[in-house]
Amino acid sequence: MHKSLKNLRFSIKPQLQETERPLEMARTLSVHPLTYQELPYDPEYSQYAGRLTTEKLSNATADEQYWKTKQEVIFRHTGEHPYEIKGPDALKLLQKIFPRDISKVKKGRCSYQFACYHNGGIITDGLLLRIDEDRYWFAQADGEMFSWYNAHSEGLDVEILEPNVFVSQVQGPKSMDLLDNLIDEPIAKSWNYFDWVEVTMANEKVIVSRTGFTNELGWEIYFRPENNSEKLGDLILGEGSKMGMIITGTPAFRGRRIEAGLLSAGQDFSIETDPFSVGLGHFVDLEKDDFIGKKALLNANKECRSWGIRVVEGIAKKGRSLKLNGKIVGKVTSSTWSPYQVCGVGIVLLDNSEIGPGTVIDVECIDNKIHKAELCKLPMYDAKGEIVRGIKKDIPQKPEPWAGIRN
Repeated sequence: MHKSLKNLRFSIKPQLQETERPLEMARTLSVHPLTYQELPYDPEYSQYAGRLTTEKLSNATADEQYWKTKQEVIFRHTGEHPYEIKGPDALKLLQKIFPRDISKVKKGRCSYQFACYHNGGIITDGLLLRIDEDRYWFAQADGEMFSWYNAHSEGLDVEILEPNVFVSQVQGPKSMDLLDNLIDEPIAKSWNYFDWVEVTMANEKVIVSRTGFTNELGWEIYFRPENNSEKLGDLILGEGSKMGMIITGTPAFRGRRIEAGLLSAGQDFSIETDPFSVGLGHFVDLEKDDFIGKKALLNANKECRSWGIRVVEGIAKKGRSLKLNGKIVGKVTSSTWSPYQVCGVGIVLLDNSEIGPGTVIDVECIDNKIHKAELCKLPMYDAKGEIVRGIKKDIPQKPEPWAGIRN
């Protein structure tokens, strides 16, 4: 562990007495091996999937982090938590856990997945990597999955393991140029979205995937116990800094992932929402053999109640702050400011599906005032995903303001 990590406990603000903090942290949290890179910037953290995720850094404003992501390149150490599922019955277990057909995921590919309770409510989501024929990683978002795997593995020849793997993301239009400078293999400009590959970086074998949480061009690196994480992390940051790279926290991701319609576990979906209600129904394969939640999802209302929202000169307050004709009609689940669209943006969950894109509503904002807003489809732009796939390569040099509500 890097020597500067000894100061980490003074950077975290849990609701604990000062004397309780180190013991509680050691018992409940695991720390990313590159956290020391964040410590010079007065970081504030939250708990995420049993790990820490960076909520705030002092090296850049939220708007600056956003533009770095959209115009250049950023480096973020995430709280995503990979677990390993391996053995002759690994596929059988995962087919039971996830509503999508896991047999379609080939070695060298990733797949977006989420797991449901028996009532159809969503536990959490994440990225599934098929590491080998009978070996998978599921890099999960916030939520409890380790016990869920074990509870449903009775009678199966399968192991559920903690591989002690940590994830960092490199995102932005310069991300592939950076990767090309870092690795020996010439794959940075030829591999496909949602591929993963083992490459050589600084004479070490590392796993990288062409994925992220911004819908900008990008990749993720998986630090395994056998990797010298500090050497690799400092190399990435050092070379990236020459391209304008900075270390970022949640603000770099929040605006872009909201604009892209990427849902956040525990915020935009929960045990109270099934996949159809939040626009994830196309990831449910009701034709596959039995899986947890299938009966409930077969009988579920298939209409979407989750949309984007653009707010005139305000940032929507999270919670049941949406009104139409004076009546509360839903809640804001995620919200922030978009420096690119020059308006507030958010994700909302409506009480029914009769209200949809194009509807003008009132929303209470963080300035405690009521602002006009308009529901919209997600993603808010780049509907074909051309940015993340490297097809659309023009980098915006200035904002393109939302036209606002038309009377």
